Amino acid sequence: MVLYTSPFPNSFLSVLHSFSWGLIFPCYWLADRLVGSFVPTTYEKRQRADDPCYFHALCIIITTPIYLALLVASLPFALIGFLLWSPLQSARRPYIYSRLKDKNHANGATLLTEWKAAGSGKSFCFGSANVCLLPDSLARFNNVFNTQARAKEIGRRIRNGASRPQIKIYIDSPTNTSISAASFSSLVSPQAGDNRTVNAGIKRTTSMEYKGDNCGSNNGEENREDKGGSGEPHEGDENTCIVRINGEENGHMSDTETDTVNGQARASGPAEPSLEGDAEISKTPNHKQKEGDSGSLDSCSASRESLVKVRVGDGTVDQGTVNNKLLYKASIMKKTSVRKKKHTDETFDHEISAFFPANLDFLCLQEVFDKRAAEKLKEQLHHYFEYIVYDVGVYSCHGCCSFKFVNSGLLFASRYPVMDAAYHCYPNGRGMDSLASKGALFLKVQVGSTPQDQRIVGYISCTHLQAIAGDTTVRCEQLDMLQDWLSEFRKSTSSSSTANPEELVAFDVLCGDLNFDNCSSEDKLEQQHSLFTHYKDPCRVGPGEDKPWAIGTLLDPEGLYDEEVCTPDNLQKVLESEEGRKGYLVYPTSKNHSSSQKGRKASLKGNGRRIDYMLYTEEGLYLEWKVEVEEFSFITQLAGLTDHLPVAMRLMVSTGEDDP
Repeated sequence: MVLYTSPFPNSFLSVLHSFSWGLIFPCYWLADRLVGSFVPTTYEKRQRADDPCYFHALCIIITTPIYLALLVASLPFALIGFLLWSPLQSARRPYIYSRLKDKNHANGATLLTEWKAAGSGKSFCFGSANVCLLPDSLARFNNVFNTQARAKEIGRRIRNGASRPQIKIYIDSPTNTSISAASFSSLVSPQAGDNRTVNAGIKRTTSMEYKGDNCGSNNGEENREDKGGSGEPHEGDENTCIVRINGEENGHMSDTETDTVNGQARASGPAEPSLEGDAEISKTPNHKQKEGDSGSLDSCSASRESLVKVRVGDGTVDQGTVNNKLLYKASIMKKTSVRKKKHTDETFDHEISAFFPANLDFLCLQEVFDKRAAEKLKEQLHHYFEYIVYDVGVYSCHGCCSFKFVNSGLLFASRYPVMDAAYHCYPNGRGMDSLASKGALFLKVQVGSTPQDQRIVGYISCTHLQAIAGDTTVRCEQLDMLQDWLSEFRKSTSSSSTANPEELVAFDVLCGDLNFDNCSSEDKLEQQHSLFTHYKDPCRVGPGEDKPWAIGTLLDPEGLYDEEVCTPDNLQKVLESEEGRKGYLVYPTSKNHSSSQKGRKASLKGNGRRIDYMLYTEEGLYLEWKVEVEEFSFITQLAGLTDHLPVAMRLMVSTGEDDP
């Protein structure tokens, strides 16, 4: 299948489209600014509280007539542009595929090595987020603003979080001797007066950070040598260092080991001077954070409450893996009671993380509606992801039943090459959702090859369902269509037969904003849909019941800029407590409780509305391989930038072979 690298088949149509949009844009921009001036966010309201009340009113009185006059003057040009623009959409392609030509520009892409399926297995990390990049006037109804600046900052935070080097710390104990797979940031950082110890029976990994444009590119040779000499690390875990800590008989680490993990122990060998200064503390809002804070985008440093100095000594770190002259900064998680493996019967790690996972392989975004914001976001993501599919969807009346003013809002980024892509628009959108070409994006990626030159591929699907509450029937119909399209895409892109397989399918993942949760009584039909018989939800016990550690992904828009949650660290700490979640998450609706009933959250079960999903299936994969969830994470790194919590999942594809 040919991947479309431009929106139109020839340059003439592209120029004509640019000309028509140039006539429309002044009217669009003025209307956006005019409406936006009457929809302030809570952040702006708090800023204006310190100013005289008449100042903002005076600004509106002056600017409104100017905007109106310019808007009226631009209408004739916009009409002409629209008459040119609308018919051109019939020739427009459903997406744009962007590949980074200069690989040195991408920190993450240089770390990938060809997977030959010769080892015991390989892990793949998937992320999904609703980033609310609507036109600014519409975004303000979700209490977020400045779409263009947010797009740039979201991209920087994602690629800075994903490009961090990853350190695996294995804690051995008599009760747990298995090898833990690569995990997200997960060590414990004791607060003042807190003498908690880490349970040595739980394997932990911390994501380590250091500054530099080539973040994550160091120690590549040492890592490969270590992987070749030990069967414990999985093949293809790029940029990963191993730290081993032996547990005591009582299941707790020794005092020395605990101090070492917390970045406070003295190394057995002479410690090198620090290569970094302490993080600069800033209490400015996320949109204006200084370098070194958690929201800083010009460095890979961690947040002010998550940074500790880890000194690497001769007796602590495997010298074949880590250069003891480097000083890293660790991303630390707090409060083990909520964070990871609280429930001993769980087979994988789970946490609330202040960072996107290190070595993120695939990213699916929703609500990237604004085209200018999409370009800014793509530019930032290309610092880490080599392959991006964006501007997905249709416009005008082409391909759907109703007129579409904006695209689907879907964006896909990958460190692995995309082989095939397809998009389908849901034809049954209602209300405001019918103005967007919401649909599903299906992708096939190549992640390696076997020694017999068989391609190893994976399937990833990203979607965004009907958002209006009460449209249960619409969402169920969309789920039906989604399943049919998934099956059709697999069949049309498969070049294998059972007798002579040319491709080995390693994984099949579905993610996106499904706009229903697994606990609301109003969403029972969606909860029981047949999709969940084919795809597994790591956070779900069954229809109407989530696992105790799963939390909601929909934030209360009114509290986005509260000091308690306006930074990744603060939001992380709040969401680790039940009371904090009740204050800042939207909770499932109940027929017995009115949405306006004060204190209704206290009487509802669950930990918030989880409407952002990461699903996977074992159907249709290579029979001799096994797919398991290694880790699941709820991420707070986009605090203050969107009203959703991103989610991430790491899958381990086990081949059943031993390392050579």
